[in-house]
Amino acid sequence: MKKMTGAYTLAMLLLMGASPGFCNDVEVSSSEAVIQLMPSAGVAELQTAWAQAQYPADKKSQEKDFDVLLERANSLVQASPADPDLYVWRGIIKASYAGVKGGLGALGLVKEAKVDLEHAIALGGGSLQAAARTSLGSLYFQVPPWPIAFGSDKKAEAYLLEGLAMAPADIDSNYFYALYLLDQREFGKARQYLELAHAAPRRIGRAYADQERRREVLELITEQQKRK
Repeated sequence: MKKMTGAYTLAMLLLMGASPGFCNDVEVSSSEAVIQLMPSAGVAELQTAWAQAQYPADKKSQEKDFDVLLERANSLVQASPADPDLYVWRGIIKASYAGVKGGLGALGLVKEAKVDLEHAIALGGGSLQAAARTSLGSLYFQVPPWPIAFGSDKKAEAYLLEGLAMAPADIDSNYFYALYLLDQREFGKARQYLELAHAAPRRIGRAYADQERRREVLELITEQQKRK
């Protein structure tokens, strides 16, 4: 656990959505399994913009992009304070933004992300309860423990397993559990979940995010193959 690094691609997460801007980035054939999800317009907007900020063509503007995106997330939450999915996405955005900032300066964002994700879980409902748990679990094993932050491998595993139980075929729930297992040096078991992540159904409207997540999965699988 334990460094404040760009690993907060958290955001990661299982975020499903219909974003016309990315529908043609990766073609989905009729023979492929596809997850069909219907997010609200606000959630779809955030997850589309998150993918653009998380995987930019030019990283020079990445911090500014996240700053603008967080302002938009704040506005949407303020307009719909009872929507748990918006808290999930704001938490994901804050966590990802922390990864871009890095260092101790990111601690405030990480702590705020934790509050948002916990609030989403407390509210219940919505379509992103699995994502909330996966994202929260990811935070717990990637941040330092007390007194610097709130890191806990025990809580990380508990939340990640909850997210996996709720979304066993999801690319992100498998990917982030694999990251946790790699952190624990359980390489063989991690490989199993990386393969599940790579085989996960594609998500309509998440083509660009799925493409980039699969790239990250393949990079980790290649690294594990070199260990043999």
